[in-house]
Amino acid sequence: MLLKTGSTGDQVKQLQTRLGLSADGIFGSATEAAVKAWQAQNGLSADGIVGDATWAKLFPATSTTDNSNENSTGSLQALKGHLPDAVIAQIPTIAALTNALRLAHFLAQCAHESANFTVVYENLNYSAEGLTATFPSYFPDPLNQTYARNPAKIGARVYADRMGNGDEAGGDGYTFRGRGYIQLTGKSNYSSFGNFIGADTVANPDLVATHYPLASAGFFFDTNKIWTLCDGGSSDAVITAVTKKVNGGTNGLADRTQLFNQYYALLTQ
Repeated sequence: MLLKTGSTGDQVKQLQTRLGLSADGIFGSATEAAVKAWQAQNGLSADGIVGDATWAKLFPATSTTDNSNENSTGSLQALKGHLPDAVIAQIPTIAALTNALRLAHFLAQCAHESANFTVVYENLNYSAEGLTATFPSYFPDPLNQTYARNPAKIGARVYADRMGNGDEAGGDGYTFRGRGYIQLTGKSNYSSFGNFIGADTVANPDLVATHYPLASAGFFFDTNKIWTLCDGGSSDAVITAVTKKVNGGTNGLADRTQLFNQYYALLTQ
């Protein structure tokens, strides 16, 4: 990690967002001044260069906090072997992951929603029976027979005329179907996330699945104000509240609870 005057790109935008600057992705004099000020305030050499030490302190996902908010030591290394390395590598880019409690809640929800970080695209390959069971108002018999096993047509119909999508004929519903570890869905959400991350995810929606599966989940937690729920503790009641915010109900609650307890124990051992 080395960001300095002249650097550009997504990491510069993340840095600027963290420092409260306009995130244009260009490391100029204003960004350098803000970095120097932040370094001085946090006991670092104020050289205006963001190396590994500065980045780790700016995005302290490796620090942990116990349930009473007292500082304790911990490391993402404890998650190795329990999460894909690619997922662990993305964690420090999410600024809100400032303690073990938030991280355990976040990972538990992401793991459940993505079948342990293996699914980054919404599966819309439904049978006729599956369509009627899952989307009864959209696919009554015999319409279900017409759409069965045609994901593009299914997505276009189910998500038409909502979440910023156009009508069914335009196909936005399939183009902006769920992607990422917590399925980002709908053109308006893709647009908002693209502005947040500094990438054109409307023109290239597959970026959400291929480049930003974890960041898009973090964006979901940000925009739905879930972090403050996570700060409530490690009780079953808090896990249930977080689950309802993510899922809209309590589907998979037992698995989400087991995953949270596993990750939290690893991060606070």
